Amino acid sequence: MAEAPLTRVRRAYERFLAGVEPPAEAVRKVVRDSWQRSAQGGLDPAGAHVDVDPAQWSAADFEEYRAGHPLTAMRPLVQSLMIDDIVGTDVVVALTDQHGRLLWVEGDRSARDAAARIDFVEGSVWSEHTVGTNAPGLALTVDQGVQIRGPEHFVSRVHEFNCAAAPVHNPTTGEVIGAIDVTGGDAAGQPFALAAVRSVVAAVERELLAKAVDLSPAVRGLPIHSVPRLTVLGTPGWATPDGRTRPLSPRHAEILLLLTSRPEGLGTDELAMLLSDGELGAVTVRAEISRLRRDLGDLIAARPYRLTVEATSDVAELGELIATGSLTEAIARLGRGGLLAESAAPGVVELFEEVREDLRSRLLAASDSDALTAWTASPHGRDDLLAWQRLTAVLPAGDPRRTISAGRARLLDRRFGLN
Repeated sequence: MAEAPLTRVRRAYERFLAGVEPPAEAVRKVVRDSWQRSAQGGLDPAGAHVDVDPAQWSAADFEEYRAGHPLTAMRPLVQSLMIDDIVGTDVVVALTDQHGRLLWVEGDRSARDAAARIDFVEGSVWSEHTVGTNAPGLALTVDQGVQIRGPEHFVSRVHEFNCAAAPVHNPTTGEVIGAIDVTGGDAAGQPFALAAVRSVVAAVERELLAKAVDLSPAVRGLPIHSVPRLTVLGTPGWATPDGRTRPLSPRHAEILLLLTSRPEGLGTDELAMLLSDGELGAVTVRAEISRLRRDLGDLIAARPYRLTVEATSDVAELGELIATGSLTEAIARLGRGGLLAESAAPGVVELFEEVREDLRSRLLAASDSDALTAWTASPHGRDDLLAWQRLTAVLPAGDPRRTISAGRARLLDRRFGLN
């Protein structure tokens, strides 16, 4: 009987600690190289405790530091894309700075308590230099997404955990500013965990660029967009070219989304029907338009209602990604869908259906296993039988994801009785 992969890794780890170079086929090169750096750095693989905060910051110092870190502004986006999906699992989601310091650790209490037992807590430093081989630390060291399972960790007390992480970059300079990580039990060791993390990182980097977050003195004060931009996939907002963003109520975001998607304009009754199934009268629509003009300025003309300025939106940008075949980025940008997916306004529901079908059609026609993996790991494609079947068809024999995707396709076929 063939030896299980993690058993081979465990034997390789034991050989490495005994001073014997493990066989190349027993452990991945990225892991073996990290073990060597960890050992050369003098880390104790059997240490009962990990010195995770060599700087010994005070609580006040840490609170001030993370409040000003650019990834803190992205926390709501990460929560909307990931947190709901991990509730009830044995996984936490962490945001780190560029040094591996954990800015935020999110998850239910039992998962956070388990992580705390290995000192995986907010404020601690999980760099490779400090803790040895681990996903967030290694991702920052090699500047790429990595997944570390059980005995691939350098410190033995972490061997019961799995983790997957990817670095986040300053979208204007390319500099690494931190990482996003999932850490925990079996769920963090699944093949789709790293794909999910990479998708969220892509969404965060795009949001950083769109919001013109001040990441560098060289770009401070310079607008990213030359026209106003509507955001509905994340927190609803209206960003002006000078970098200011005004939060929007769901209703106002719906109105602006419909007007940006219908540049020819909409009559009062037509806009009312697109906003509600007969429950919204013309008087209410006019009142909402009046409030929008008060909040954002005179940017909506009447008869028909239409924008008086050229504007863009994150939904339009998503459509461009789909049209150009940037499917993995499109899936990350869509995320959970924000207001686009949550709205009950008939016109917005139609827009969401169109966007989702455009993206799904491109995916099913392509042979992009990474994009299909990201789609089936997303809330929109998790139960998509055809996507799981397509993923099975495009993955090469021997790829562990192929067995999983084939099994998921069979499960969905039985569950929904499609055949």
